[in-house]
Amino acid sequence: MFPSCYSKPTDSVFQRTSLAKILLGVFIVYMLHTCWVIYGFVYTKPCESGSGEHCISSYLATRPRLQLSIYSCSRPDHSELNLITKIDEFDIHSKYERTVNVSQPDETHNNGTLYVMVFIHQAGRSPMEDSRQVHHATKMTTQMLSRRQKSPGKHKLKNPNPVPGSRAEGPVSYWRPTLRLSVMAEEFTFTRGNLPSDVRRYMRVFKDGRRMTYLPLLLIDELSFRLKDLMEINGTLTELPLTISYEGISLRTFRFWVHLQDVVYSLQQFGFTEDSIDEIKDILVDTNLYLLALTALVTVFHILCDFLALKNNISFWRRKKTMVGMSRKSVLWRCFSTVVIFLHLLQEGSSVLVLLPLAVGSIIEVWKVKKVFKIQLQLKKSRSIFELGKLDEPEKRTMEHDSQAIRYLSYLVCPLCISGVMFSLVYLKYKSYYLWFINSLITGVYAFGFLSMTPQLFINYKMRSVAHMEGNVLVYRGLSTLVNDVFSSLFSGHSSLQLSCFRDELLLFIYLYQRRRYAVSKTSGQEYRAAHSKKLKAQ
Repeated sequence: MFPSCYSKPTDSVFQRTSLAKILLGVFIVYMLHTCWVIYGFVYTKPCESGSGEHCISSYLATRPRLQLSIYSCSRPDHSELNLITKIDEFDIHSKYERTVNVSQPDETHNNGTLYVMVFIHQAGRSPMEDSRQVHHATKMTTQMLSRRQKSPGKHKLKNPNPVPGSRAEGPVSYWRPTLRLSVMAEEFTFTRGNLPSDVRRYMRVFKDGRRMTYLPLLLIDELSFRLKDLMEINGTLTELPLTISYEGISLRTFRFWVHLQDVVYSLQQFGFTEDSIDEIKDILVDTNLYLLALTALVTVFHILCDFLALKNNISFWRRKKTMVGMSRKSVLWRCFSTVVIFLHLLQEGSSVLVLLPLAVGSIIEVWKVKKVFKIQLQLKKSRSIFELGKLDEPEKRTMEHDSQAIRYLSYLVCPLCISGVMFSLVYLKYKSYYLWFINSLITGVYAFGFLSMTPQLFINYKMRSVAHMEGNVLVYRGLSTLVNDVFSSLFSGHSSLQLSCFRDELLLFIYLYQRRRYAVSKTSGQEYRAAHSKKLKAQ
């Protein structure tokens, strides 16, 4: 009766909205939320009523006489404390540095642990008897493999015979020779109902009548030391050097350092190695604040480009019906490289956050190999049989161009790869042939991986067309790589890294030149197929 009411819209909003747009919108909302969270800890709203019942005022506002005492112990609780140093008239707003010697107990010689406890309490009183004291403990020793054993796969063959009486392989104790302390020196008044969670963890509050007061906020810097600064503990040392530094900080800086330490702790829980954590500390701590913000923007741009490239790549290969103009060797090499990198990082014990994207990428590359080689799995007589699909004449012509490009490329790559493999086998020592094999493969992948696109460029040159390729994927990958390489070349001090940054961009610029010169229309592949068919009929 009313047909217009039952007809389906042909151009609805849901049909026009793609998955990429939805995820891009979610990504923008997430970034806005992140900016709001950052603004929340950069600006903390003070209590409006000053010193009322709903406010928590600072103990420092009463101008107390304070003392700083630092002790060492084998356990942070229920252990004997040994005084390292103390400052009787401790000024919160001061800045100083002092080097002391810490006695090494017998337990530490046998890979035991040693802690340092820092107390801020009332001057002239013992910290154990002061109810208004704050303290924090930090572990000063770390058990890990010796630097001589640190490389999991290889080391130079300098001394293959073990020295008699030397320590057996295994973890040894290292001493952290620096201790950086900070106290939030602002006399800030918090609101009881709006107390930041990061501040609440470090806050001790006592009640004086109807007034709430918080004790000084003490923070021990866990990000300032590096693995290279650690000192190996041996049996001859009876005292260990310790450099203690102190500086008063603002509330904004206090919260910023707390968040950074939480980030590093979260990465440790995700399985990041100590070396990776050390590099992240360099970025977070030793980098200028503006450069750190630029690094974050570059990272966001890199993630966005990678996501768009992955989405367009999957869509392109799902719609791909013919392999005319596509380099099968390039797809196979990319799959091989991705799987080798994944196996290498898996053998190195990398984090799940690193392995998971590589595992997904490896599955996608294997699927692309199945697609480009037209591999079919058939079950015949209870046996699995892999069959390769037949190629038509234009696809065979493309494969001839592909083989020709690989043959030219092998004249350069094969001698270099063979010489590198023989050098590593003769002059480097590995724990197993598997490690030698994986390390040789990963070296070749990192050294010559940028050449994987060369056969495809050669095919484009022979066909005088780039219409068979997915331009959006290459543009997204090229932008991501270009920004990363420019950023690395500007802020890296290694000349070899600066020279090797723009290898991929050279091939990208060649593709862009081909894209400008050759046909880009979607009918180019069909024209090539038709021209080749006419040529076959004429013959």
